[in-house]
This record gives sequence, structure tokens and C-alpha cells, in this order.
Amino acid sequence: MSKPSKRALVLVNLGTPAAPTAEAVRDYLSEFLMDPRVVQLPRLLWWPLLHWVILPRRSPVVAHKYAAIWTEEGSPLAAFTRRLAARVQSAMPQWRVAMAMRYGEPALAKTLEGLIADGVDEIAVLPLYPQYSTTTTGSVEDVVAKLRARHPQIMFKCVHDYHRDPRWVEAIAASIRAHWQQHGRGEQLLFSFHGIPERLVRNGDPYAAHCEAGTAAIAEALGIARDDILLTYQSRFGRDRWLQPYTLPTLQQLARDGVRDVDVVCPGFAVDCLETLEEIAMLNAEAFIAAGGHALRYIPCLNDGDAHVQAIQSIVGAHA
Repeated sequence: MSKPSKRALVLVNLGTPAAPTAEAVRDYLSEFLMDPRVVQLPRLLWWPLLHWVILPRRSPVVAHKYAAIWTEEGSPLAAFTRRLAARVQSAMPQWRVAMAMRYGEPALAKTLEGLIADGVDEIAVLPLYPQYSTTTTGSVEDVVAKLRARHPQIMFKCVHDYHRDPRWVEAIAASIRAHWQQHGRGEQLLFSFHGIPERLVRNGDPYAAHCEAGTAAIAEALGIARDDILLTYQSRFGRDRWLQPYTLPTLQQLARDGVRDVDVVCPGFAVDCLETLEEIAMLNAEAFIAAGGHALRYIPCLNDGDAHVQAIQSIVGAHA
């Protein structure tokens, strides 16, 4: 009987509510939105505003959105991440592969502590965010830093970003080619990334530059001009000015301009989730058609496909 590996790879995703209910969504959003990496307001001001005003109003609305995409396996984000981790484990038997969530369960800190308790002495952490942002990968790094200080004997490695990894770039390009081969090519190809406040970029967050660089690399892999791809940002929250152009008004303007069919890809998301399945493939698609378009053809995330598994092997090989 072989000994368990002392090297572990942890795939980290953002997180998800445990159920499509207002109570579960409230618990999840409370943890998520109280992270100072996500909302940078004084805690004494933000806590009562969040818990007494925002969460009571937003939780039932968001729960309804989750209910629209919930599956027998639960949240799509959790199901796809779990399946992806299992497939990566099969492809990388020399590693012990686990999944974790930055918010919700399985919690990242508990997962790392459990691996250490089991005798793992080298841990590679792969945040499933191709583009680095202080609001996402930065928050994962905060957790890793605390564990590193608590367990100096453990070798931790955290992947910073992989928006130009050749295998990942080719995986995204291949998914677009496969869609075009099956359905034909739409009149416009649009990449929609999750937005962040503009002030973060002005203060040095490299996220927008990573989105642009990755888009250019994918265009090159597709053999098309960078200008053939529209780059937009979705999922704005709050009153701050976020990265632009915004996805929804861009789609509505395309429809008004006579574009009938648009292909939409979300390269910032490793697996399909609320923001892709409900926001893009449902709400944005309906808005595009209502504005005069014919069809928004959403191209799924890499999810637990072969190309994603191979990309992760490449990323781990390059960084860990």
C-alpha cells in the first residue's frame, strides 16, 4: 500500500451559499462582503449598513437567482469545482488534490489545517482566478499568509495568476472554436469579465491589465485580430464607478446597432456559476433580445473538461 502524498494541491474558488434560500445566502454574503479586500469601508460604518439594510433586502433576491440555476448536485460552482478537483486528482496522482472555497464551505483555512494535520508538508494553492486582483487572489493570499506564519515548517506556494499560461489560453480558444464549428460564428465575439471598482486599478491592482493581456493572447490563439473581440465588465455592485465598458449596456447597444447574434465568453470564471449561468446566459440574453437582438450564444466555462485539467497541470508545473 502506497503512502499518502506529502504534497497537496488545493484548488480554491470564490464560494457559494449552501442552499438557494435567503438564510443561506445571507450567511454567505455576510462572510463575503465583510472581507476588507472586497469592501474597503470602515468596519464600524459597513457592518450595520450591511447587516441591517443591504442583506435583509438583497438576500431573498439573490436566493431567487440561485434557485434558477440550482441543480441536483447543488450549486453549479461547487459541483463543477468538486468534479474538477476529482479529475485533477486522477491526472496528478503524485499530489493530494483538494478543493476549498474562500467563502463558505469547504472553508480554505480549515482545508489547509486539515492537510497539515494529515502530515502534508508542501502545499500548492491555486486560486481559480486566471487574472490577479487584490479582491480575489489577494484575499486567498491573506489566508495562506496566516497559515504560513502559524506553520513555518510547511512549504506554501500560491499561484499568483495564469492569464497567459499557454495551455489555459489554448483551452479558452479551443472552446470558442468548438462553439463556432457547431453553431457557426456570431456577428460579434464578446468577453465579459467580473468587474472591480476603477479606484482599485488606479491604486495599482493589475486586474484590468491581466484581462486585456489574456484577451490579446486568446485572440492570437484564435488567429483573429484583438479588435475583433469586445472586452466588457459585469456584476457591478454599489455606487462606485467600476471598470468599463459594462457588459449589459454594451449588449443592448449592439442589438440597437443591428447585431443579430453575439457569442459571449467569460474567461475570468474557471467554472460556471451564478454570474455566467444566470446573469449572462439568462438575464443578459433576455435584455439583448428585448433590445432587438436575435440570440446571445453563451459559451460555457472550461468547467471539468479535459482541456481545463491539462491547463491546471501546466499551471502547477510552471508555478509549483
